Amino acid sequence: MLRNISLTARSVLYSPQTSVRCFSSQSEFEDAQKKLKTLKEEPDNDIKLNLYALFKQATTGDVQGKRPGMIDFVGRAKFDAWNSLKGQTQDEAKTNYAKLVGGLVTEDAATAPEPTGPSIDGLDKVDGLEVSREGKIFKITLNRPKKFNALTLDMYKGIQKALEVSNNDKSTSITVIAANGTYFCSGNDLTNFKAAAGGTKEQVAEMANSAKVVLHDYVDAYIKHEKPLIALINGPAVGIAVTVLGMFDYVIATDKSSFHTPFAPLGQSPEGASSYTFPLIMGSLRASELLLVCKKISAQTAKDYGLVNEVVPDNEFQSQSQKAIEAFSQLPPESLRINKKLLRSFHKDKLLEVNDTECDLIAERWQSKECHQAIAAFIMKGAKK
Repeated sequence: MLRNISLTARSVLYSPQTSVRCFSSQSEFEDAQKKLKTLKEEPDNDIKLNLYALFKQATTGDVQGKRPGMIDFVGRAKFDAWNSLKGQTQDEAKTNYAKLVGGLVTEDAATAPEPTGPSIDGLDKVDGLEVSREGKIFKITLNRPKKFNALTLDMYKGIQKALEVSNNDKSTSITVIAANGTYFCSGNDLTNFKAAAGGTKEQVAEMANSAKVVLHDYVDAYIKHEKPLIALINGPAVGIAVTVLGMFDYVIATDKSSFHTPFAPLGQSPEGASSYTFPLIMGSLRASELLLVCKKISAQTAKDYGLVNEVVPDNEFQSQSQKAIEAFSQLPPESLRINKKLLRSFHKDKLLEVNDTECDLIAERWQSKECHQAIAAFIMKGAKK
């Protein structure tokens, strides 16, 4: 829904505005700044860029100074957003800023808080995640639908911990990962890189190495998981949400889902042990199609490639997937563990080695000029839509 606000905001940014009296626009502007601080959830990056640009235009006027270099991708994105408003009067910018904030506040008030599910011993509640037991099913649900279930660093850590707790939970026999909303997962939340945005080379390196540890431990948790791991793909899956599927034991997808690993466009490299599992599952040519050419594929194509077991009509997805996981959970639990261990034993050491290699490489890519440029372009593309 925030995307709808974003679209409205952009039409406001670039539409002619009727003139308003100075004292009225200034009052609205000051009130909007106060209201912005009351939002329960941080706006999307493109909306934040629009807010920044409008604020600078309202308080300073047309853009000043030189455009930052490519290494400062956040500063460059801010400069470009501000420059796009050149010619807009300060009073118009104040009014437009107030309208954009007003839309955000209205949307924020209309959205109920997202539940985090009942507590489970050994697990802290994490925003954007629900962890529950449903009979013999240990279920991890991505619950950040307004952000298309993009993974924050806390969610990475929360899923890792939940997988470890499930391993030791004798009351459940399978582990299921599902999602709320129209997306399964849109991949990594770009705000994970916010701390290093515009930082020094040393700060960027520190961020990359810290994120590398989180990613490494996250993927290791999948490799070491002892129970059958089942994914219920309710919509588009992007990036890490796709790459880890090679370590699942059963994948059910709605016919409206899609699978995309856009590493090259973002200046990054494959993760989730996919550089090993994808060629193993689908062959080297098809793996290259996904990981090098970065082709987006449909649910049926994913099934043909061996990444998905079942494709279910969207209007039957909830009932059919629930029926399937309940049936799986009734199988003898010790037999399930032993069989899973046997299947994984031939590849486990290699998967751990591949994860080490992939994480070292992607940490280097996060520090590269190509990655900085790609992320800046991605942010600006969203801001201009």
